[in-house]
Amino acid sequence: MDAAAAAATRVKSVHVLASSTAGRMSSAKNLIQPAWPSTRREMLALSACTRSSYSGFQSYQRGPKSNSRYSIPTLTRCSMKPGIDSNNATNKNPAIELDSKSTAPQPAAPPPNQALPSTCSRGLVFDLGPHNSWDSAEIGSPIVKRFIGDDEERWYMWYHGRSDKNGVTDSIGLAVSNNGIHWARGAGPVRSCGDTGLVMNCSKNWWAFDTESIRPSELVIMSSPMYSAVYWLYYTGYSSEVVELPQISKILLENPELVHPDDNKDVNSGMGKFFKSLPGLACSQDGRHWARIEGDHHSGALLDVGSGKEWDSLFIASPQVVVHSSDDFRMYYHSFDVENGHFALGIARSRDGIRWVKLGKIIGGGSDHSFDELGVMNARVVRNQKDGKYLMAYEGVAANGGRSIGLAESPDGLKNWKRLQENPVLKPSEEDGWDNKGVGSPCLVQMEGKLDEWRLFYRGVGQGGRTGIGMAVSEGKEIRSFRRWAGFHL
Repeated sequence: MDAAAAAATRVKSVHVLASSTAGRMSSAKNLIQPAWPSTRREMLALSACTRSSYSGFQSYQRGPKSNSRYSIPTLTRCSMKPGIDSNNATNKNPAIELDSKSTAPQPAAPPPNQALPSTCSRGLVFDLGPHNSWDSAEIGSPIVKRFIGDDEERWYMWYHGRSDKNGVTDSIGLAVSNNGIHWARGAGPVRSCGDTGLVMNCSKNWWAFDTESIRPSELVIMSSPMYSAVYWLYYTGYSSEVVELPQISKILLENPELVHPDDNKDVNSGMGKFFKSLPGLACSQDGRHWARIEGDHHSGALLDVGSGKEWDSLFIASPQVVVHSSDDFRMYYHSFDVENGHFALGIARSRDGIRWVKLGKIIGGGSDHSFDELGVMNARVVRNQKDGKYLMAYEGVAANGGRSIGLAESPDGLKNWKRLQENPVLKPSEEDGWDNKGVGSPCLVQMEGKLDEWRLFYRGVGQGGRTGIGMAVSEGKEIRSFRRWAGFHL
């Protein structure tokens, strides 16, 4: 088979995979039960696999001049137990299996009614990693999913991290928990299908859009008869290309956009510099070993920036994807609208989750003097199981650059978005709090069985720019405010 035929075969294969998996979409269930110490040694894995059976992903990537549009992964040879499918009523998520042979480290079972040591750490559930670990300098962008088996639950969190040795380079890692509060992490790269730790690094291809840094945005779970379960990770990739904005906007670009190292060296230039970002996609069978799927853009990204004076002409970040139906994927992303001087959210749609069509901007800056006056970013959209409406948690940017978390709602998830209230649902904590400088990158989890209860995971920023990941719980039947976790008595 010649190169052209092989490329055509790979392109055809990715469309078959996208079509079959999208057609049997299995949404991740967010389920809640009382916290309890686990006495079982079994481990819930995203798809069951053992150390001996895993062979790893091979990523077929094109060079900058190839005619092939997509890189097609060879799926892992993980062991698949029979009987786990959508017809099995005892499994709330057909993609999850109970692997009694797993040797993954078990998260420590928390004692009941344990409270945090002081009010300054209230809400903090995941801190920086230990010295010399891959996530010792910064963490953020939490993507949290909860899965259950017959009688045990597991929480998974993908997040970005950076070590002291890596400059501005972020990687993606995985932590696990049995209650969503106490997490087990790894200090280095994963080595098997049961490990925790670093799971994805930047691309080494010089022409790629994600050579400088990567941050997770959303995980979508697919299931198909052929491959059992495939996990699609949408993420933000940063390249070495520099984007400039007037100095007046520099205060807005400290986080989550990556400020260029030269930016502080030339403070009188009148411009703020940061790394350009675009959205990407990778797939996995175990949530730990990932292969990129390249989009139509020459860099492998799924979307390009807008042209000329379009509102998203600078960058595209935080591609959060919701599957409305088997052939209706919706991507929410943010950029900076130069003409209007604020961050804004846009939407794109796709039939297969790979090729996207932009529909335009859906929400921008708030009213004067509001917590989101200078715009919204890092949106997280979920479909409310209670009423079917779409709920959006977003990071609001104030006039002084401060970050808080707000909520918006839409009946159809498209352009009819309205803020639920003028005030944020979660603000930075008091002066001595670990997250007193800003809160953002929200991740909403609705508790099935208790549909009026939500957990909100978020990135917090404190003194000296120190980051952590926190959790807050909704109050009342109407999701109008959250309070930080302070112990199991909540």
